[in-house]
Amino acid sequence: MAASAPLTTSGSQLLHIATAHYSSPRWIAIQTRYLREHISVPYRTWASLERIDPSYGSYFDHVVEQLGSHSGKLNHLAMEIMEEAEDGDLLMFLDGDAFPIADPMSFITAGLAEAPLIAVRRAENVNQPQPHPCFCVTTVGTWRSLPGDWSAGPTWPGAQGWDVSDVGSLLMRELELAGLPWREVLRSNRTNLDPLYFAIYGDIVYHHGAGFRTENLSATHRAMAPGLGASPPGCTSLPAALTRAIDRRRRRSWERGMRARLDEQSTRVFEAIEHGGTSWLSELM
Repeated sequence: MAASAPLTTSGSQLLHIATAHYSSPRWIAIQTRYLREHISVPYRTWASLERIDPSYGSYFDHVVEQLGSHSGKLNHLAMEIMEEAEDGDLLMFLDGDAFPIADPMSFITAGLAEAPLIAVRRAENVNQPQPHPCFCVTTVGTWRSLPGDWSAGPTWPGAQGWDVSDVGSLLMRELELAGLPWREVLRSNRTNLDPLYFAIYGDIVYHHGAGFRTENLSATHRAMAPGLGASPPGCTSLPAALTRAIDRRRRRSWERGMRARLDEQSTRVFEAIEHGGTSWLSELM
């Protein structure tokens, strides 16, 4: 299977796309199909396929054997790309469950004319401030000179009152220290099936969200939990220890229900995408 667009003449700018798939191959055919349909420039794909049958490597131009964290895999992919790419080449990061839904190249060209890096900012996820690797584009030269790093580290005040960090926070700090701006690509859904997942950004890219790991609820979903600590109707105030025990049981029950609803909705949307057509996209746009 052809993994990407054909090369043009030597010396032309190339787009290098780094993506990481984990444990399940279910997004591979979908992602690479949408890349073929919507990327209008010559490109090469670089993939991590941890715990996935090696036969799926035929969908990509390069497969890099990796283990470790998501940020570490992306950093490693970028390092391998830089070994053969020119400084003027474009470097795109895509989560395994993300793909373009329209030709993004005019958007990318305009964005990079304003700032050396463009990336999704998941403002809907308790106002996270950092670039997110579900979709990010810069030049190889910019990534090399920073040098770019997707690791967590630097913190910001979280919604619960304590400092938090996440993938992309070190990259945000590197840009700050270098005095470089970055262009934010924000959620553009007209209809939100969920406050965080099933997201369209900038009308050009779709990110399913938690496409490979669904066991942990996001901070956004946890913020939706009902208030706890109240006595059941008809009861006077309860001892503190009993109230805490009741709260734990209520929270576990609510979390199980939320995970089940998210899994059901995720399956429904995925099956619609896999089936083909644009009806699933019309539902969001």
